[in-house]
Amino acid sequence: MRKAVTLAAVALTSTLALGAAAPVFAADSSPSPSGSHSAGSSDSSASLLLSVSSGKPGAEVKVTVKAPKGSTALSVSSKALEDVKLSPAGDGVWTGTARIAKVADGNYGVSLTGTGPDGGKLQATAQLTVKADTPPPAPTSSLKLSADSGRPGDRIGVTIKTAAGVKDAYVTSDAFGGRVDLKGDGHGTWTGTAVVAKGVKTGYYGVHAFAGGKEFDTVKFSTEAGGGGKPDVKPVTPLKPSEHKLPKGSVNTGQAPADATEATTRA
Repeated sequence: MRKAVTLAAVALTSTLALGAAAPVFAADSSPSPSGSHSAGSSDSSASLLLSVSSGKPGAEVKVTVKAPKGSTALSVSSKALEDVKLSPAGDGVWTGTARIAKVADGNYGVSLTGTGPDGGKLQATAQLTVKADTPPPAPTSSLKLSADSGRPGDRIGVTIKTAAGVKDAYVTSDAFGGRVDLKGDGHGTWTGTAVVAKGVKTGYYGVHAFAGGKEFDTVKFSTEAGGGGKPDVKPVTPLKPSEHKLPKGSVNTGQAPADATEATTRA
């Protein structure tokens, strides 16, 4: 027994002396394979590519997806895209088109999801910038009259302000007898003078303002016919006592005879 132990010790000593690796005993000596993916970690094998990095609402975007062959349930989604459809293009490639949705300007994420052939989840992302390039609102035109009422013959100042580059501006109104052309200063301000028509009647009239051939505003203008504030209709003048006629056979009551009353009413 003692001799067997000695031989074993000698054998081990010789092995170390020759530089051979001594066996190491462990519960599990098999090495772990490198680069292996457990379920849910195969996202690194998928990619998502957009044909453009930015665009306006309504523009078309081409989508290209690369994933392992046999992948299923591939889907591309984003708040900035609508009508996304993918179709197999062969060799682990899927392609499709989408349109940029009507969303506010800004940066939006685009996500790819799916399931790999090994059952793992596929994930990839991209970025899309939406910029509508909405033109600034056109300057608002304005109309101003020096007075909002007048009598026949009165002169009324007219001012229109609008965007530079407008070729003409004018107002029309029955109160002024028709169209009144204005003169521009080249910077969007147009001025002129309107005269209240002689034959105008008392009342309200619309003053219609035009710039570049298009009507943009209407204001109310009042007129009073018969200048100087005199009323248009003359009142009935009562008869003087001396003008009263006493018909025969009647008593003077201080009232005018019927024919005089009728004449006065007609006047």
